[in-house]
Amino acid sequence: MADIEETLRDIVRIEGVLGAAVVDYFSRLTLGAVGTSGPDLEKVAVGDTDVVRAKLFTLELLGYREERIEDILVTLDTEYHLIRPLVRRRYEGVFLYLVLDRALTDPDVARGWLRAVEDRLEL
Repeated sequence: MADIEETLRDIVRIEGVLGAAVVDYFSRLTLGAVGTSGPDLEKVAVGDTDVVRAKLFTLELLGYREERIEDILVTLDTEYHLIRPLVRRRYEGVFLYLVLDRALTDPDVARGWLRAVEDRLEL
């Protein structure tokens, strides 16, 4: 098991990762963040909680279980923003957030990193 800071330090060592955060989408608080460049991760925490809440609400409207969501990908001209709500087990109310350099990172590879991180992250 790894704590939040250790996990985030490991993630940003991967080529193409500009920043990473763990965010509580109930309180809008950043539980941990680290970045080399890219957007202000504190602002991300505030803004993207609405994205996560909206998607989970939509799933509920459709009668889908929230556990079905794997991630939300936002594609910008030079970046990918990857959001992974940790709705399984004890992680309810938290999401992982990655900012990736689009020229250096494959979003499918990043999805694999987030799955691995979710399994070992201790909150």
